[in-house]
Amino acid sequence: MPDKTTADARRPLSAQERSALFAGVPQTPGAAKPDPTLVVDGVSRTFGGLKAVDVAHLEIQRGCITGLIGPNGAGKTTLFNLLTGFDRPDTGTWSMDGQSLGRMHPHQVARKGVVRTFQLTKALSKLTVLDNVRLGATGQRGERIVNTLMPWTWKKQEKEITDRAYQLLERFKLDAKADDLAGSMSGGQRKLLEMARALMTDPAVVMLDEPMAGVNPALTQSLLGHIKSLRDDGMTVVFVEHDMDVIRDISDWVVVMAQGSVIAESTPEDLSNNGAVVDAYLGSHHDQALEFDENGNPVGATAELAEALEQAEAEELEAGGDLSEPEFVASADVATGKHAKEEDGK
Repeated sequence: MPDKTTADARRPLSAQERSALFAGVPQTPGAAKPDPTLVVDGVSRTFGGLKAVDVAHLEIQRGCITGLIGPNGAGKTTLFNLLTGFDRPDTGTWSMDGQSLGRMHPHQVARKGVVRTFQLTKALSKLTVLDNVRLGATGQRGERIVNTLMPWTWKKQEKEITDRAYQLLERFKLDAKADDLAGSMSGGQRKLLEMARALMTDPAVVMLDEPMAGVNPALTQSLLGHIKSLRDDGMTVVFVEHDMDVIRDISDWVVVMAQGSVIAESTPEDLSNNGAVVDAYLGSHHDQALEFDENGNPVGATAELAEALEQAEAEELEAGGDLSEPEFVASADVATGKHAKEEDGK
């Protein structure tokens, strides 16, 4: 169980209460929340010359579901790794309910009440489903070598842990597979198994890294329901997701990352109206009308864009780069009017 009691932090919030909480929150990066449980300040992580994470300030509202979205490579999973102790930042601090979680190992973070799942599931395939869940319990006296010869010191606790594990398997509709090897489960069932195992610690914050990835569509609605049930139990949920329908369905608040930084925050309903979000996914020139003369040559702002791209290509070649990369080819074709010329020739 977490070191600090979470009874006062686990009061479920109604839909009206959650809506009221965010009504007065400005839709800007790093916006202050009425009752944050996780607070991140100045966290950065660099790999070589690439700054994978550079979050100036971020607050996660207690008792709500916060969706974390962004293009591939935006730094979402790296941020998860930093906050849960699986990686070390270059700079920054973060805390839960005022207690620092920096420099802690993953098991220490979990004991404070913050647990996570992974995009690629970490089930122990050679153990049964039941044993996988039981492993999630902390403080098991039977794990000490000296106590193996004194079963009366841990038998009662082991029964309590087993009963708790069965309850969670029933909750996630995995009880029929309790004695099966975890390796025999489908991808969606393994996601449920990870959630069940995470709940064995009775967490206050659950962080889910792409829980829908690789899941059979038949299980998607079931997974969504289980994520909502975590919130209904008073837990705080943070999850990474790419499916915007899922984001709109279950999120109370959405944080958008791009190139390692938080570029936007808003309610799911207002997400599509945020210019920074649209630019992050479609590019900053997505709404610019392309102009060509009668010979198919770029003119006006399109000519300026083409010139900038040609300069970027020259710099890339000078640096020993490869212009066959997809993003270079697509951008250059549009800006130089290649598509327009091809259409004229048809």
